[in-house]
Amino acid sequence: MVSGYEPHFGEEACLVGETGSGAVFFTGCNLFCVFCQTWEISRERRGVEISEEDLARIFLELEARGCVNLNLITPTPQIPVILGALERALERGFHLPVVYNTGGYERVEVLRELSGVVDIYLPDFKVWDPEVAERILGARDYPEVAREAIKEMYRQVGNLVLDERGVARKGLLVRHLVLPGDLANTRAILRFLVREVSAEIYINLMGHYHPVGEASRHPPLDRPLTRREWEKAIQEAKKMGIFKLDTTHWGLLPLILLDNSAEG
Repeated sequence: MVSGYEPHFGEEACLVGETGSGAVFFTGCNLFCVFCQTWEISRERRGVEISEEDLARIFLELEARGCVNLNLITPTPQIPVILGALERALERGFHLPVVYNTGGYERVEVLRELSGVVDIYLPDFKVWDPEVAERILGARDYPEVAREAIKEMYRQVGNLVLDERGVARKGLLVRHLVLPGDLANTRAILRFLVREVSAEIYINLMGHYHPVGEASRHPPLDRPLTRREWEKAIQEAKKMGIFKLDTTHWGLLPLILLDNSAEG
């Protein structure tokens, strides 16, 4: 199930370059975040069912359109079909770096099967505390799973490597969305990343949180993040010696590009 695809310019600068990231938006998700900003895609599964062959053609089309990478967004539930499509595309000369864009809730044994396939891992690390994870993500074990997954990702690809144009070619880039009231325990997440993964880790510390989905039922998620809260998180990162830090407000995902056949 795919909701859309296009050269996407809403990602980090190192993933976009001048010609865009070749984003493919897969429907469904293995988390149930109450503040999900792509609710229609992730929870309502709006999109169309396509074949493995059609997916391979999408990969090749994005490369032909000049994209600097293939950005697989929320791929986890559909890995077998994605791998089959990649194999078909590779047989026809496909050679873009593959970005695995995930919420961070990944089994290590599955990630090991992706070793040598994924060039750039782009996980979120959402929250630190199990109680919070259970309440707002629907997965009490998320923090433990995400920690082990991110360490495995780093083992495979290492620190982020940029080419002469400043475009990422390989490595790990971790996203963390700062939440109101420090619900995510940002300091603990940053401390883990810099101490247990890499002192040279590249982090996108995101400050664009605003309440959507079911967030209004879960204070303090019922209000936007304040500028002061975001700046405090940035200062925490700098105190820890984290300087490979992207602090841009990146926008929402683009409009769905494929019609849902069930809706006409």
